[in-house]
Amino acid sequence: MFVRKFLPARVTGAVLLAGATRQLAQAGIPDPGRDARRLLAHVLGVAPGRLSLCLQDPVTPEDEAAFSDLIARRALHAPVSHLTGRRAFYGRDFQVTPDVLDPRPETETLVAQALSAPFDRVLDLGTGSGCLLFTLLAERGSATGIGTDLSEAALRVAGRNGDALGLMARAALRRGDWFGALGSLSGRFDLIVSNPPYIAATEMPGLAPDVRDHEPRMALTDEGDGLSAYRAIAAGAARHLVPGGRLLVEIGPTQGAAVAALFAQAGLDEIAVIPDLDGRDRVVAARLQAV
Repeated sequence: MFVRKFLPARVTGAVLLAGATRQLAQAGIPDPGRDARRLLAHVLGVAPGRLSLCLQDPVTPEDEAAFSDLIARRALHAPVSHLTGRRAFYGRDFQVTPDVLDPRPETETLVAQALSAPFDRVLDLGTGSGCLLFTLLAERGSATGIGTDLSEAALRVAGRNGDALGLMARAALRRGDWFGALGSLSGRFDLIVSNPPYIAATEMPGLAPDVRDHEPRMALTDEGDGLSAYRAIAAGAARHLVPGGRLLVEIGPTQGAAVAALFAQAGLDEIAVIPDLDGRDRVVAARLQAV
């Protein structure tokens, strides 16, 4: 007797997405539907904006298992960027790992301010993923730059991003603490930028677990009052800027007055506190007086 064998029906993307959204919501993830869609698009190899076109298609068992693993990890608050290995910043994709700070949209405020005036040579202190350095070099085709970081692992990530963007011919990466990484290198910069660790040690327990438990602690806090990096940057800025050169740093939303005062004490001029798109203080800008 002939017996017809039926293969089990494969689940569709829509079914997986609905279940994953419920799982993330139960885990307290703030925007579960968004994250589930981004992770499913990553597994299926499609752009997030085109995911709806293939939600009714069956998903292979391999993709279903991979998606289930990512959702389980996201439910434990692993950042989406760590799960996909990528984060968009200023129109470009950057590789991201647990060794570097996750590039954030508010940091684009600093980029926009940097691009508001010409520059030829830029120094990025605490470069991390390299998102500031390589975005600025990509936007200014004749500029050169140096990125410094205390973390060798972070510099490896930055190097891979520089290679992927084809920018390493105009960039150098050096390991060390702030200006100390420059060693005996000569020359000054007409632009210095930094997104340093500015979270006070007492504020760390209140951070979202996605940040507190998964991003490098040394990129988040100075283990003090959150101002140590600005003191070091202010102390060395005048020695490394050309006359008329600019200094731009990202800050926490309550630090504008304190960082502006440090820059004033260091002899810098034209100090301004610049808000982000949400109206929160985000960048302090200053200039070394031209001779």
